[in-house]
Amino acid sequence: MTRRSDWPDSGDAGRPDSDDLGPSRAGRRASRGGQGEASSMEPGEQARAICLRLLTGTPRTRKQLAQALRQRDIPDDVAEEVLSRFEDVGLINDAAFAEAWVESRHHSRGLARRALARELRTKGVDPTLIDEAVGQLDLEQEERTARELVERKLRSTRGLDRDKRIRRLAAMLARKGYSEGVALRAVRRALEEEGEDAELLEHHLPDA
Repeated sequence: MTRRSDWPDSGDAGRPDSDDLGPSRAGRRASRGGQGEASSMEPGEQARAICLRLLTGTPRTRKQLAQALRQRDIPDDVAEEVLSRFEDVGLINDAAFAEAWVESRHHSRGLARRALARELRTKGVDPTLIDEAVGQLDLEQEERTARELVERKLRSTRGLDRDKRIRRLAAMLARKGYSEGVALRAVRRALEEEGEDAELLEHHLPDA
């Protein structure tokens, strides 16, 4: 499995990929006719150069690279041939991408399986590969991470009334893709450990 230190933090889940896939300065030069050596490249050579340049910075999915080639007016048949060749030699590997993405985003941002699957879908990863990648995380690991997230957030909610604390903590976990049951169990346990009366919590928290 790729170590999370080898995989860059990729920002918020909702951040668009336009910065990743938009034309670089070199790419813009290559797309202008009659300027420099790149302008004389055949479409296949251009496609290979674009893919290699993008893959040098960070791993990409096949769909991300296909979008980049389309933005640079590479013919679809040429793009398909180049992308397939890159897959054959292992330069594009959506399964490895998804596995590394799950490990990195879970450890660095505490995202749950549901949020991770949503992110991978936006990157064009095949649903089967998504299921396999998020399957790395079992319910026990999700619950452990949820508790850690609540514990880190708990101090900033002190001074609020009990209901507001519960709502704020549960909402934080929901944004990271945790189910209601996992969120409520994590919040209940954290508040009990802090000294909240378990019987009083029963009236403020539904059964998890």
